[in-house]
Formats: sequence, C-alpha cells, structure tokens
Amino acid sequence: MMKFKRLFLSLFLLGLTALSNLASAENYTLWVNGRGGGGVVGNYGSFTYWGPASTAAGVNKKAVNWDGYNSIASQNSKIRDALDCFCTGNNWCYVATHSAGDLMMGYTLANYGSSARLKKNAVANSGGQCGNTDGSTQTGWNIKWVRAASGAGGGSELSDAGSWAISEPLVKDLKTSTARAMYNHNNTANVWFYMYAGAKGTLYSGILPGQDDEAVSYHSTGGVAGNAGRSLCNPSDWLCDNLSLGTAANEGGSVKWSFHSVAFRDDNEAYNHYANGNWQGIISVVRTAMVNSAL
Repeated sequence: MMKFKRLFLSLFLLGLTALSNLASAENYTLWVNGRGGGGVVGNYGSFTYWGPASTAAGVNKKAVNWDGYNSIASQNSKIRDALDCFCTGNNWCYVATHSAGDLMMGYTLANYGSSARLKKNAVANSGGQCGNTDGSTQTGWNIKWVRAASGAGGGSELSDAGSWAISEPLVKDLKTSTARAMYNHNNTANVWFYMYAGAKGTLYSGILPGQDDEAVSYHSTGGVAGNAGRSLCNPSDWLCDNLSLGTAANEGGSVKWSFHSVAFRDDNEAYNHYANGNWQGIISVVRTAMVNSAL
C-alpha cells in the first residue's frame, strides 16, 4: 500500500509539472517596424509606428521597435532581444513586418536563425531584454511564420535614386543591389515569409519598376529572387510580366526566394505603403490576417 501511495504521489506531481509547463506556454504576435521608426525602442507596448495600441493585431501583440534610421546590422540586436524574449522555451511567435522590417527579419533569420539561444521568461526590462528561465538553450526561435507588408527585402529604387535622404545609413542598406547581397535570402531557417504586395502608386513613383505602393515595387514586395529588381505587375497590366500568387514562378520566368510566398497581390490598386498612424495602407491587410490567424 505504501509503495502504491508513493507511486500515486509521484505520478500526481509529474502531472502537476506537465500542467504547469503547459500553462506557461504562450503565443505572441510581434510587429517589426520599417524606416522612420517612431515607437520607443525596448518598449514592447509602444505602437506609435503602427497606430492605436488598442487596435486588435493578433494574440498578445508586441511592438518590436528599432530606430528605422541606422543600418540593419547595427540595429539587429533589438530584434534578437524580442525573439529571445517571446519566441523561446514553450512560447511561440507570429511575426508581422513592414517595409525595411522585412529586410531586418530576413537578415536576422539568415544570420542567427540556427544559433544557440538562451530560453527567456517573456518579462522584459526597460531595455527590451528578458531574464533567463533555466539557463538552457535551443537552436533558433519558435516562429510559426512571418507576414510581410510591403516587404523591402529586395530594396527600393527610391534608395538607388537618392529620393530618400541619402545620409541615412538605412537608406544605403535599402539600395536594391545592397539589400539583395546583404544575406542569403533563401536561408530563412525554414520559416515561411508570406508577402503582401500593395499597388496604389502615384505619378512620382514612376521611378519604381512595374507595380508599386509609392515606395517599394512588386519585385521586392513579392519576394522575387535575382541580383536586381525587375518590372512585375498585376494581370490587368499588359506592360510587364505578372507577379504570380503563391510560390509559383512569375510570368517571364522569375522565381521567388525559397520559403517566400505571395499571399496578397493588390489587383485593385487599393493599398499604398503607409500606416498614416492608423494601421492603414497595405498594413491594414496584414493586420486583418494577423487577427484571423495569429491566435
């Protein structure tokens, strides 16, 4: 009888431990800003870049703020801090990016996605860093997928032409040749990037090839591989090849980077590049997707 009681107690305590570990598992939605920044770096509740913090934007949403001015390499530790905080141990993350945030996230996974990461407790200090749990490590981060609003992983011709302030270190990174050579875009640590391409361009964005959202062209927002940008459009435009949905090759034969898929193509030319302080433009489409899918 005594042996039975001990066995029962051991199984009971083991069950409590399992339930405790299960209860501590959380999903988080991380939003990585682009050029210009605006949110308080290190403050995961500061959504100034995007819009009102009260707006629904996925489960346990966090603003992963970096300055949007300095180089991708110099600011990358801010993104790694956030991923360590919320995407290790029992916790998993959904990630949304905008514009240069796509370049930042791609750089992070290509260079650090297979590195050893200390498991963190998801309790951040004022600098955006979290404490260790048990001192153990894991390989990379627990990321379900990335959804990129107007992804600038392939750069923008506005940087090439100096249409943006050329003194900004980030603008140098956003030159098409620089962005495309910065890291191996095919290496995403097996994390899928779902691309959302806006097409509400204006006359002054004529410098951008093919369809664009006033700042970035389809060759970049569609995750299209190659050494330089190419002219890609909607099916209704006869002047250039079509950007295909999903992972399929585009009209004319250009292909996407590995683990990149076009989830949304703005066939109605309804969405521009900008949040306008209220989750607008192509960001609004990604926000809806996060609300529906980041659960």
